[in-house]
Amino acid sequence: MPRRLLILLLLAGLAPGTWVRSGQPLEDARGTLTLEAVRVAPQCCTAGPLQLAGAWQLTSRAPAFGGYSALVSIAPGELLALSDRGYFVRFAKPGAAPMVPQFGSTQPGSEKAKGSRDVEAAAWDPDSRRLWLAQERRNAVARYHGGMIRETVRRMPEWRGWSGNFGPEAMVHLHDGRFLVLCECRSAWLGEYRHPGYLYSADPITAGAGLPFTFAGPDGYRPTDAAELPDGRVLILMRRLVWPVPARFAIKLVIADPAEIAPGMVWRAREIADIAAPWPVDNYEGLAIAREAGGKLAAWIISDDNGAVTQRTLLLKVWIDESRLP
Repeated sequence: MPRRLLILLLLAGLAPGTWVRSGQPLEDARGTLTLEAVRVAPQCCTAGPLQLAGAWQLTSRAPAFGGYSALVSIAPGELLALSDRGYFVRFAKPGAAPMVPQFGSTQPGSEKAKGSRDVEAAAWDPDSRRLWLAQERRNAVARYHGGMIRETVRRMPEWRGWSGNFGPEAMVHLHDGRFLVLCECRSAWLGEYRHPGYLYSADPITAGAGLPFTFAGPDGYRPTDAAELPDGRVLILMRRLVWPVPARFAIKLVIADPAEIAPGMVWRAREIADIAAPWPVDNYEGLAIAREAGGKLAAWIISDDNGAVTQRTLLLKVWIDESRLP
């Protein structure tokens, strides 16, 4: 959640204070989750190589629900969403075989403070079935396996200067084993929007110091998540706060090639889509890419409702026309 928005929402009274099993199960660990289709006009929404396939509003009475800032496609028919409160929900993709949604916590019981559980980015390895979570405020990476069992966690010394509420916001496990991390923070408060990042040769917890670089997307926008495309390039979700109360957001998707990351150079992205009306628009923070049944490529995008009555938890399924990617 952007810090300026958090302050204004608090003043306005709008903010409240997956696997098979969870290491810290909740009383409602098998709670209900409703996905209600959002009405849009047929064939309403195209943007560059993207076409909206469906939109759903997620609701639940589970106390662990909401605030989703990361999204992973962990199986052909399943998504794992993770929140900035340290909770997760594993659920079936719309149209897939139904399953009982599974809620749980990513944190040991002793780690209750916000700074210990603010998950903002996730990376998934389908081969080892391990999950990496980037924590804002702590500027740390935690690695999990099995039923959300935490193996280890490491505070990243190279991220120490990243602001508490503008830390690691996007993390990608590339197919060649490298990891890419982007900070929501700016490299400088004046001039063009540029964001620090690191490219690691392997698991950032064990790989040692990564290669530092600077990322530049559309001016005024900040990265909120990223995912790798089949061709090795990275799709990056970006957001700009347009108006604070009630919150309004502008969303773009950009593409960039990790092969172009080099010391002392700015890694520049190319805009491919402006997600604006008539698309359903909210505070989109989670992005996953998956090859769906039939071979088509889809981007799944989820929003963080910030606990605000004026926002929703939306899930988008977006077809990607690979032949039209720049």
